Amino acid sequence: MKKVKPAASLAEQAYSSIKTAIMSGKLASEIELPEERLATDLGVSRTPFREAIRRLAAEGLVVLNKGKPATVATFTKEDSLDFMELRSVLEIYNIRKVVSMDDPIFIHALEENLKRQEDAIKEDDYEEFIDYDRAFHLILASKNENSKIREMIHQMNSGVNRAFLMLSNTVHMSAMGAYEEHERILEAIKLKDIELATKEMTIHLENIEERFLFYYKKRNE
Repeated sequence: MKKVKPAASLAEQAYSSIKTAIMSGKLASEIELPEERLATDLGVSRTPFREAIRRLAAEGLVVLNKGKPATVATFTKEDSLDFMELRSVLEIYNIRKVVSMDDPIFIHALEENLKRQEDAIKEDDYEEFIDYDRAFHLILASKNENSKIREMIHQMNSGVNRAFLMLSNTVHMSAMGAYEEHERILEAIKLKDIELATKEMTIHLENIEERFLFYYKKRNE
């Protein structure tokens, strides 16, 4: 990992450096993150290091262990499939609720998001792509009048889901496919075609599940 420079806050730079190491696979799943050694490697004191670790834990990338060093997060196949089932129930229901809304601002927000996704792919910035991928689903949820459903979809597209995408190291292979699936969802929304939008969202979520399964197959080979 690169040592930090005093331009931004030390905690922010430590967070960015550790996160990059996790996403690149330099820090693998379940590996320990010893505070003293890593803080020294980064050239920071323990306080900004701890702040960085807490932030990574909040994102689901790191697991805090009482009395032991934090570890890079990992996910079981079963947990991921259970999680995807719940996400599918919520997001397929949500798309049916919001697809017929006549709201130019809503459509524009989705269009702008897709442009950002495409730009991130062109620049090979997959961490940024993940952020826009998540935002796409949150924009869709934002039009649901049920605040509890909005909150649950927000939760499903944060934490574990986002961390899994980063830790799987498969985003570079699936980003363009996900982007094109998002495009088809948006086209169905523009047409106000509930059945088509439901179909495209279902396909998208099934493909995400297939990507999860590919990750586990690859990991166990």
